[in-house]
Amino acid sequence: MTITHHPYRCIWQQAWPIILANCTVPLLGLVDTAVIGHTGDTMDLGAIALGSLVFSFLYWSFGFLRMGTTGFVARADGAGEQTEIRATLGRALFIANGIGIVLVLLQWPICVITLKLISASDSVEEITRGYILARLWGAPASLSMFALLGMLVGLGQSGKLLRVQLFLNTLNILFDALFAGYLGWGVRGIAFGTVLAEWIALVYAWRMVYALLQQRRQADQGFWNWAHIADMGKLKQTLQANTDILIRTLALLFGFGWFINQAARFGDSILAANHILLQFISLSAFILDGFAFATESMVGRAAGAGDRTRFTHVVYHASVLAAITAIIISLLLYIMGPWFITVLTDIAMVRTTAQTYLLFACIYVLTSFAAFQFDGIFIGTSRTRDMRNASLMSAGAFLLACGVLTPTWQNSGLWLAFIIFLLARAIALSLYYPALRKSIGH
Repeated sequence: MTITHHPYRCIWQQAWPIILANCTVPLLGLVDTAVIGHTGDTMDLGAIALGSLVFSFLYWSFGFLRMGTTGFVARADGAGEQTEIRATLGRALFIANGIGIVLVLLQWPICVITLKLISASDSVEEITRGYILARLWGAPASLSMFALLGMLVGLGQSGKLLRVQLFLNTLNILFDALFAGYLGWGVRGIAFGTVLAEWIALVYAWRMVYALLQQRRQADQGFWNWAHIADMGKLKQTLQANTDILIRTLALLFGFGWFINQAARFGDSILAANHILLQFISLSAFILDGFAFATESMVGRAAGAGDRTRFTHVVYHASVLAAITAIIISLLLYIMGPWFITVLTDIAMVRTTAQTYLLFACIYVLTSFAAFQFDGIFIGTSRTRDMRNASLMSAGAFLLACGVLTPTWQNSGLWLAFIIFLLARAIALSLYYPALRKSIGH
């Protein structure tokens, strides 16, 4: 099956396992909350919430290990460079383990600095400290997993990615229930179960990736070509791409952090309502990312092969599927949103406030696919500098919009600025797109 003859089917076959794998991620958080909610107290629940937030932001910052690996692997695969595919993985694992070891060695300073940035009671901070210190032992495994998942996405092995994610999350749920629930270890049990699951899943994923790359390796080649891995030009290129993606990610994190901080200024009810609406946005992002991930792999291989026609086909048809999905999700959210809100909270003021601003969340979801798809295109072709610049420009546009809109329109103005933040990123990347397309073969 080729993209030119069966475009939508081909893209969907790549996307649906990723969508399913992504949707298992929030399930893990719900299980952790349920376990502690039935075995702990409010302090334990607060510590789980804060600890999970810390690691979400921390590991999201190192997402370049997944995205950077995907782009380089996809292009090398398109060019038929099997040695470079393995070398790309080697560089990514080297960087991942280096960062992971540093995080383990600096766990106490990290913990102290993190807790100073969090406003919580002494009891909650003490429990959170134990959670953070325990979870950091899994950093090398978690970051190495990013590299392996990036390899699978880059090679278009979405089915294997689904198997890895299901294995990791299922193991994590079972261990958390065992250590925190059955053995009564509480929040530390959640942390220990997660770390143990991460290391076991890393071995599972490595065996899968190793077997896959062995099948592609020529008999007269060694698995690792250390001279190729240590090529200074390639290392510099990898570090530059990772730095660009890191800056891009930090700009996005800044935008979300600014949104939450500004919402807090408008009162507890608005902060809580916005938090609920952000959960809907987060879930929609997990779904739409499935098409973006598929795009990364397919455009990267087209770019590596110098096939502009195939590249254009992928961009168009994947974007159509993503747009249709965004329309369906936003309509579902608009129709069923009030019911979803009542499921998440029974506080009348928060329910009413969330329903008041629900339309903004629907508009955000409807328009988000463009930014996600452009991210997939630019990640797959390793045009990371353009992504960095677009994110910085969109962050500037967001701050400007907040300054203009929020004094008069308050939370409505904040939501409008948040939507501008998203659209500005898509518009900025669209300006870079013609040059990208022109650079790919003929």
